[in-house]
Amino acid sequence: MAATGNSLHLAVEIDGAGSHPAAWREWGHAPSEVLSPKILRSLVGVAERGGFALVTLADRIVPEDGGGPIGRLDAGTRAAYLAATTGSVGLAPTVQTLTTEPFHLATQLASLDHASRGRAGWVVGGDNSPEANVAVGYNPREVDSAPREVREVVEVARRLWDSWEDDAVVRDVATGRYLDPDKVHHVRFSGEFFSVVGPLITPRPPQGQVVVLGDTDLGISDLLDVALVSGPDVAAIEAVARAQGTPLTFAEIDVVFDSDADTAQSRLARLDAHTEWVETGHLRFVGSPAQFVDVLRSLAGIVDGVRLHPAVATTDLTVFVDKVLPVLADSGVHHAPRPGSTLRETLGLARPVNRYATATSN
Repeated sequence: MAATGNSLHLAVEIDGAGSHPAAWREWGHAPSEVLSPKILRSLVGVAERGGFALVTLADRIVPEDGGGPIGRLDAGTRAAYLAATTGSVGLAPTVQTLTTEPFHLATQLASLDHASRGRAGWVVGGDNSPEANVAVGYNPREVDSAPREVREVVEVARRLWDSWEDDAVVRDVATGRYLDPDKVHHVRFSGEFFSVVGPLITPRPPQGQVVVLGDTDLGISDLLDVALVSGPDVAAIEAVARAQGTPLTFAEIDVVFDSDADTAQSRLARLDAHTEWVETGHLRFVGSPAQFVDVLRSLAGIVDGVRLHPAVATTDLTVFVDKVLPVLADSGVHHAPRPGSTLRETLGLARPVNRYATATSN
């Protein structure tokens, strides 16, 4: 679905030292600090103060070896930590569908929404690599069946989030009655790959449904709130975005900016001399903040937002916040989230009606 407005929601991927595999060499901290909660909180704080709508947290069960530090903390754990240290920015961990039990996945994300007071998102992961499957004792899925299983996991998660009606929790101290059992429902999902009876062990998320984001290549755009659109240029992004039926589309952009000390081209060449940043399929921008403002203005009206992948988190995120965001705000292309808003409210997404709300029994 093509965007209709002229403003853009901003999201940023924050994962370790940055998206470039050699980012740890130039991010200004010791390599071991890729696991530092303090630095993670600092980086997310920069994004929040800058007015980003959403921070996403990448995850793989088996991290790629890029020649540097490869340790990581689970994305859901990082998001839970950030829920207590942030106040307005959305938090969307990548949670893998093919190596995570669907019931546990839905519970974790519902809990994150409660902990963040309605700021949770979910980047749907579909890692089907042999390494990821071996790590949990699974076998890789057949190429044609993996997308169907991803679809089932997203569908059952959405059903489980609805398994408690909004007013199911009574908390009547006088009678000792905690909930109304008629408003807690079994989902009784039986699919090709698994079955789940339910209900969830966690009350319905504050947002009703956690905001679900996913790459268009997953083939589940009809189940997404936000489709993540890739392409080598603006024209390619526009073509893909127009083909989506999702409420929102976000363009994926790798960014390397000019810094006070060096040009973007020199910075990228220096990083690539250590480990090459292979093409990701995203639009890749290498240049000045002013040039990037022009790129974003060209995307406004084509997509509803962008998700940035900073080459070096400490440098490129700071340059964006200091030199790009003020220009976008002054021109009306960007608006910061209102304090106390849920992620759905920030993104202009309606709170979904509970599918079981008209049921008379569970």
